[in-house]
Amino acid sequence: MSLPIETIVGQLNQVILGKELQIKLALACLLARGHLLIEDLPGMGKTTLSHALAGTLGLEYKRIQFTSDLLPADILGVSIFERQADSDTGQFRFHPGPVFSQVLLADEINRATPKAQSALLEAMEEGQVTVEGETRPLPDPFFVIATQNPVSQSGTFPLPESQLDRFLMCIQLGYPDERAERELLEGRDRRALANALKALVSEKALRQLQGLVNKIKASSSVLDYLQRIVAYTRYEGGYQYGLSPRGAQALLRAARAWALVEGEGKRNYLLPEDIQAVLPAVVDHRLADAADGGGHSVSQSILASVPVLV
Repeated sequence: MSLPIETIVGQLNQVILGKELQIKLALACLLARGHLLIEDLPGMGKTTLSHALAGTLGLEYKRIQFTSDLLPADILGVSIFERQADSDTGQFRFHPGPVFSQVLLADEINRATPKAQSALLEAMEEGQVTVEGETRPLPDPFFVIATQNPVSQSGTFPLPESQLDRFLMCIQLGYPDERAERELLEGRDRRALANALKALVSEKALRQLQGLVNKIKASSSVLDYLQRIVAYTRYEGGYQYGLSPRGAQALLRAARAWALVEGEGKRNYLLPEDIQAVLPAVVDHRLADAADGGGHSVSQSILASVPVLV
């Protein structure tokens, strides 16, 4: 089966230079119907990546700049009383907030207060929001890309574990290499390129791609490997807490989506390498407090300690 994944990744590579791994992870996250957290310094291309991804997939895109005075109503929407012309009567009309979009960029999410951050929880988990007692469905697909600055920067409110767990993946873009940065300096403005991108797939085709993720088969041996990883985080790694059942399911779902993206539809089965490829993006932010002080991530320790075969 021929899939447009290679074409999608190729177009995104023209805008986000030298970051093919992160592009594939972001695409896999969307295809797995998850949400993406990008943690990095300002100016690394986080906003450009989200804009380019939405444009390439032909999805409606909105952005919220999170600040300390942001209110939940600024995200979800609010009902306003509208008086009828030439009359003293009227009615309340709901004005949807920016969360009612297919791709929502929550920019610098950790600069908002916990109350504003939590306004996204139901939306991310349930695909719906409840405002003034009425539940309203969100568009399908619905994909949140949140960016956050390092916690060490001033004016930040660290995301609690419950909200971090809502993000299927967390990635970092990092500095470009010398060749990519030279091309960046000599080329066109990246945001102008992102604005000019053409949609490569229809909404129907995108939903079909998302449906293919669940058709990626996982053999007993691969599931055994995944369970050994989960058990290591809970009982053997010395961590205060391990992966939850939802975290284990997230790892499997992300690995299936990676198999689809990396295999470009040429295989319908999971490999241990698929789990290893997504492990840092899925596990590290969930167990960030468990990382040792020697510069090693949780995922690095897991990969070094858990055998593929026993």
